[in-house]
Amino acid sequence: MSQVFKVNKVNIFSDQINNVKIGVISDTHIPDGGQHVPRVILDAFKQVDLVVHAGDIISLGVIDELKSVCPNVVVVAGNMDPEAVRRKYPVKEVLEILGYRIGVMHGSGPALNLPELLRDCFKDDGCDLIIFGHSHKPMNKEISGILFFNPGSAVDPAAEYNSYGVIELKKKLLGVDSIGLDARIIKI
Repeated sequence: MSQVFKVNKVNIFSDQINNVKIGVISDTHIPDGGQHVPRVILDAFKQVDLVVHAGDIISLGVIDELKSVCPNVVVVAGNMDPEAVRRKYPVKEVLEILGYRIGVMHGSGPALNLPELLRDCFKDDGCDLIIFGHSHKPMNKEISGILFFNPGSAVDPAAEYNSYGVIELKKKLLGVDSIGLDARIIKI
């Protein structure tokens, strides 16, 4: 892959915190997929410390809806996002939370090759977890020591089912791999 991506390394939470709950959403395609983020997701995200939107937002109003229930929102632009979204949000983020390095990127190209493409995009970032979207198909799978997590689409009527994700992190201890990382896909 020859594209160069700007990486923002963001340290989200202080060393005083031991647990973080992350709500994960992608491929909302609003207004094409509906007028609003589904209420069940907004209600669930009232209980999280951080929301990650993995792209294909389409309308910036989606971010306002997410921020109305959780003030901490990280967003990456997706391949279908208009210029207004692309100007405001990067295509790639690397987060450092409780000792975990988390890559966030929407993805592009054939869905079958997404994990390989994303692994290559984050090869120098030392990620424990890569959050992505694009395929509208949920994935929660460890490949070569990296957890690849796609929450699926929250609104796509053509998807097998609509879903979002919740990831819970416990502070990573030196010498202990991802034992404090629990990721779940939630069907709606």
